[in-house]
Amino acid sequence: MSGCDREELREVSEAVLAVTARLSVRDVLQTIVAAARRLLDARYAALGVPGPEDTFAEFLTDGISDEQWKAIGPMPHRHGLLGAMLLDPEPVRLADVRSHPKFGWWPAAHPELADFLGMPIVQDGAILGTLFLANKQVPGGFTAADEELLRLLAAHAAIALTNARLYERNRELSVVAERNRIARELHDAVAQKLFSLRLTADAAAALVTRDAGRAAAELVTVRRLAAEAAEELRAIVEGLRPADLAGDGVGAALRKHVEVLDRAHRPAVRFAGEPVPRLTPEREEAVYRIGQEALHNALRHAEAGTVTVAVLAGDRSVVLEVTDDGRGFDPGTPSRQYGLASMRERARAAGGRLRVRSTPGAGTTVRLEVPADA
Repeated sequence: MSGCDREELREVSEAVLAVTARLSVRDVLQTIVAAARRLLDARYAALGVPGPEDTFAEFLTDGISDEQWKAIGPMPHRHGLLGAMLLDPEPVRLADVRSHPKFGWWPAAHPELADFLGMPIVQDGAILGTLFLANKQVPGGFTAADEELLRLLAAHAAIALTNARLYERNRELSVVAERNRIARELHDAVAQKLFSLRLTADAAAALVTRDAGRAAAELVTVRRLAAEAAEELRAIVEGLRPADLAGDGVGAALRKHVEVLDRAHRPAVRFAGEPVPRLTPEREEAVYRIGQEALHNALRHAEAGTVTVAVLAGDRSVVLEVTDDGRGFDPGTPSRQYGLASMRERARAAGGRLRVRSTPGAGTTVRLEVPADA
């Protein structure tokens, strides 16, 4: 085996290992598109996953900056060559993408594409997605050898993507099972305790004017039952700390939460994150819970088209921002005070600071900053 062949084999092996090492669907997709671009030395790469009707459920790119992507505009629809390749399991290799009969157009800010290689990701006859590569960085365009390399990567990518989807499905089923367990615990322990507490309080109220001694004894029981109920609730709540916080950190935990909400709600729920330092368990949980609460409020009240969650590294801090483009509100209105007070109290307990910016008709931003120092 020549040195060139060994180097190529090593690069293929690294790309396959990078793809199969991921568990979340989003991570698998992003790793596939990055590995494909690197492996074939392409300037641009994209990966489209079919959604309902003429939409993409996911469309990821590599080689295009965030600024370029924003300038290009919204996610493309399944038209022209992009759509055709989600229906045909055969690859497409062209010296000029514009020569394809189904090529239509691209937005004004879109980079100029020339040579092109498209490869469907197929599993058991179903097209899970399609890789699109353009502009080989050495002269001559994509070759038959490039096509075979990409076919090999796509075959492994199909397995990794299927496994990731099964893993996430199992996680969702585990969440449902955990909710049922908590409901049982609340009913079996706390609800019964609160029922006894109510009866004892009623007895104390009935006795207070007729037999102060017995009423005082009943009130002692009330205090004991209340303390026991509070302890039961504390134990249950401590068991609710997401496992992802301990393993992957608050950024990964919130991203996975966003992905679930995006599938469940009509507004688009998006995550924009970057690597952030690990926090103490208490601070990570505070960031996660405040993110959950802000998301819940946006989805329930804002009537937004898009809700974005960003987790960013500040100056020796971690910053959470939950932004929506909804109807906004006046933060001073009494109806909003309890929810905001609860989030602010949680932020203070974590040593952080919470700010809420909102104006009727202009959307809302909830911004939390917590120290990164342990």
